[in-house]
Amino acid sequence: MPAQPIPADELRAAVDAVRPWLAGEAGQPARSVLGAAVKTSTRWLAQQVPGRSVELRVPPHVAVQLVPGPRHTRGTPPNVVETDAATWLRLATGELSWAEAVAAGSVSASGNRADLSEHLPLRPLRGH
Repeated sequence: MPAQPIPADELRAAVDAVRPWLAGEAGQPARSVLGAAVKTSTRWLAQQVPGRSVELRVPPHVAVQLVPGPRHTRGTPPNVVETDAATWLRLATGELSWAEAVAAGSVSASGNRADLSEHLPLRPLRGH
């Protein structure tokens, strides 16, 4: 996680670069642009909900630990959330609800702390 907090403006800029793609109005952005949106948004969430009890994975871009609670140290964490980049960014922006994503099988969430619905969408991206 970066030493300096991620400013909300930086979060918005990274995600705004992929919004046309998420809306189906443009082709998939360059891997670096998509990766920046995913990494910036997951790390922003991790700085808002610090902890090590849940691992959020958006392969191949990033894995971050967040949510207060028992610290995980070895092996597969007991609380894991995994999804693809498009689903994560739709959750982060509020275009998709947590319940919809889980019901559709777009999010794999295991463990009693793996429900991130109370933290989504990310505050700076709501209603944007």
